[in-house]
Amino acid sequence: MYIPNRRFSLVVYLYLSREKIQAMTNYQYVSRIENLMDPKGNILLNMSLQEAQARVLSGESDQVAQIDGQFAICVSEGKIVRMARSIGRPMRYFLAKKADGPCLIVAEQIHQIRSKLESLGLDDQFHPSYTRMVPAHFVVEIELIGCPDPNPQYTRFFNPQRNRWSNDIDAIGSKYIGQLAVECEKWLDCIAPDEPIGVMFSGGIDSGAVLLVLHHLILRRGQAPQRLKAFTLSVDHRAQDAAQADEFLKKCGLQMLLEVVDVPSDRLDWRRAVHVTEDYKALDIQAATMGLALCEAIRARYPSWKYLVDGDGGDENLKDYPIEENPELTIRSVLNNLMLYQEGWGVHAIKHSLVYSGGQSRGHIRTWAPAKEVGFVGFSPFALPRVIEIAEGIPFIELTDWDHERLYELKGKLVASGVEQLTGIRLPVFPKRRFQHGAVDSDLFESIFPKHEAAYRRELISYFS
Repeated sequence: MYIPNRRFSLVVYLYLSREKIQAMTNYQYVSRIENLMDPKGNILLNMSLQEAQARVLSGESDQVAQIDGQFAICVSEGKIVRMARSIGRPMRYFLAKKADGPCLIVAEQIHQIRSKLESLGLDDQFHPSYTRMVPAHFVVEIELIGCPDPNPQYTRFFNPQRNRWSNDIDAIGSKYIGQLAVECEKWLDCIAPDEPIGVMFSGGIDSGAVLLVLHHLILRRGQAPQRLKAFTLSVDHRAQDAAQADEFLKKCGLQMLLEVVDVPSDRLDWRRAVHVTEDYKALDIQAATMGLALCEAIRARYPSWKYLVDGDGGDENLKDYPIEENPELTIRSVLNNLMLYQEGWGVHAIKHSLVYSGGQSRGHIRTWAPAKEVGFVGFSPFALPRVIEIAEGIPFIELTDWDHERLYELKGKLVASGVEQLTGIRLPVFPKRRFQHGAVDSDLFESIFPKHEAAYRRELISYFS
């Protein structure tokens, strides 16, 4: 009987093992990226799309920080995917599993991800809670290497310096509204000079400031002020905002800009607002319900209208929310944390939601989604990084000494001063009122909206079931 040489057998075994290992090494997962983000959805104010994409691809925070505007950008190189966005545009992603490797789907909203999964025959993997939101002001990096997949890496690219200004309210107001004007000027440069511009107008501080700044810039360009319209929502002819908007514009001598848009109460559909925003937070759904009604009514009147501007972000910038209404907050947490209202508790906090992000990074969907749904191009200058940067430099603690009322009063003083210095018009300041409360009377509001968040949650679950 032949007995093979043991040494020869070992060499053969090692050779065959080496070939097997090499074959395994040569097998490569196929990483697939389905990027559904439309580049036309970005509003870039200081560079081309190609340059912005290159900056995001670099992953360098100081490079991405230079992008000015309202944007959400996804780029890839090999198996590395990098995503970055500002507050003004959402971006979500979902990682699907295939035998030959992972498939990353990137889109603005959850329903787009679901539709893509269905087209790929992967809809059995879908669940809305498996989608993730790219948080505003961070570069999110994903490495598509197969199974198991590593968690994303988060790198902050927007990190404004806090408490950098003096406590001179006039000087701060000039910086803040001056920067708002710079951003609006850049935006006007991006659109055709004959395009009409609508402002979602309540007569409040933020929408008022946006309207007066745009009016000033349009006159400075030698264009007709009639290019502007102040659209104010009224439900069943019983809106407090309609009277406030009229008084505001009378005091400014600009009543000719006002157009009150009245809608019947049966056009208010909070369930549809849940579907459009894909969210369930009561205040955001209430605001989105009113936004949808106003956008649809404007579209019915003006089929070809394109641009709508709003004042969303002004409350977050100047920390003008009733702290007493939120049991999770204290004035110390609000004033001590960088961009708390814009970002929530932050990506490294336990309370940070992977599905929804936090703060206005999440909540801006209340403004963005209704406009997009009805075919408008929305613009929110207060939510732009350069404007937020000025706001974060305000020495809030020194100016308020931890006093709630002084904090709430600060916004009106600061914005009014800045607007008057820029435009020469004194900004009328009225008591704060939310959009959803100003468009209807209180009895009607109570009859339309559920009292508890659970009802909105149930509707969202039903929508995706």
